[in-house]
Amino acid sequence: MTRICMALAILAVCLPTVSAVAQDSSVYYQEDYQQQALEIYRHLISVRSAAGHGKIPEVAEYLAEQFIAGGFDADDVHVLPQTLSSGEEAASLVVRYRGDGSSGKKPILLIAHMDVVDAIATDWERDPYTLIEEDGYFFGRGTLDDKFGITTLTTTFLRLKSENFIPSRDLIIGFTGDEETGMETTRALVTTHRQLTDAEYVLNADGGGGYQDRDGNALAYLLQAAEKTYASFDITVRNPGGHSSLPREDNAIYELAAVLKNIESFEFPARINAVTKRYFELAAPLSPEPLRSAMEAFAEDPTNEDAQAVLSAIPTQVGLTRTTCVATMLTAGHAENALPQSATATINCRIFPGETAEEVQQTLLQVADNPSVEIRLLAEALESPVSPMIEEVTAAVTHAVHDNYGDVPIIPYMAPYGTDGKEMRRADMPTYGVMGVFMKDEDIFAHGLNERVPVDSFYKALEYWHQMLTELGGR
Repeated sequence: MTRICMALAILAVCLPTVSAVAQDSSVYYQEDYQQQALEIYRHLISVRSAAGHGKIPEVAEYLAEQFIAGGFDADDVHVLPQTLSSGEEAASLVVRYRGDGSSGKKPILLIAHMDVVDAIATDWERDPYTLIEEDGYFFGRGTLDDKFGITTLTTTFLRLKSENFIPSRDLIIGFTGDEETGMETTRALVTTHRQLTDAEYVLNADGGGGYQDRDGNALAYLLQAAEKTYASFDITVRNPGGHSSLPREDNAIYELAAVLKNIESFEFPARINAVTKRYFELAAPLSPEPLRSAMEAFAEDPTNEDAQAVLSAIPTQVGLTRTTCVATMLTAGHAENALPQSATATINCRIFPGETAEEVQQTLLQVADNPSVEIRLLAEALESPVSPMIEEVTAAVTHAVHDNYGDVPIIPYMAPYGTDGKEMRRADMPTYGVMGVFMKDEDIFAHGLNERVPVDSFYKALEYWHQMLTELGGR
């Protein structure tokens, strides 16, 4: 799931820098690699590669053809078919850009995902599976999440190959096929196919990114180095039930409602790590009061209750301060004239690094304050360590952002959501979300209706990635 810089949406101070200008790409972007990028982008958007449609192998084969046609040896292009637990056929794609080995360093792995969240055409203003350029934007499902990343990485590899660039270490692309659902292809890349993907670190084109103000001025760039654990629980209360004309004291719906009110009012303890501490320190000067003071105070002392209160009241900030759990679904009763025999609520938790799903489950049991309540973890919760900041990555990102968007701050960031990067970190490969896009908060419609990306940002991302890989690959 591409997660652009919504955490900075509330920042009101804009830095003087380059503003994004809407341009007609057919007129202004005529370089061969730009035209190639547009063609790849258009084709990828046209493929309905959402779960249930079986289109991921088609996407992988199409991209493999582009790499081979662009000069990559067929032996370095691997389409890896995989049958998912749902029974659907999927695939991942691995492409190795061979270097001369002069750096003596392990490869860099570059990841993005080929699948999208499905879109229903009748709900959209435009056909979601046709790339449409209008009013300075590209519209279509996946324009941001994550065919943007797939296209920009693919085109950059092809461009570098056409320029006869020889890196000092191998560069590897790893495109996954089910990031939006189970990440089974992702896990296979770091287990079954680890010999193809083993790397010193990973750059994720589905995380991080830049934020613009309403005038299109670049404000800040978030370099994602951590993410929270995703876990969902079913909380169930059971009763004997009976006829609705004979009400009982032990009504399952009422009991569950009381449990949910307990969970609603509970706050997990505030926490901080090296990434979130640095985030608050660097984001504070860009923020209006009282947020600025709260960020500064929390970075200095996360037990500061006044700072906690300010941050907890802001949806974009609360997830950066603690584990959060929220009710998302309800199921209860079996007939309108019968007392409920059971009532179940689904609770979705985003768990701060360092805490386990088992610890959260025990906390929810205590908070529920009902000895008969049942709590069940719905799927394995995968914890992901915090990646240490690597100087060469920070430097390359800084240079690429500043050259394309001006002198904006580069801010380490912990995502309150999940990406393929979680599996990479679990496989002992530090991972950094470094998506080459800058957007306004009001333009972010990933997973929603009328998904779009600024045309200017699409083409600038090509320059961003070209600079990133020549710098990192040339070390």
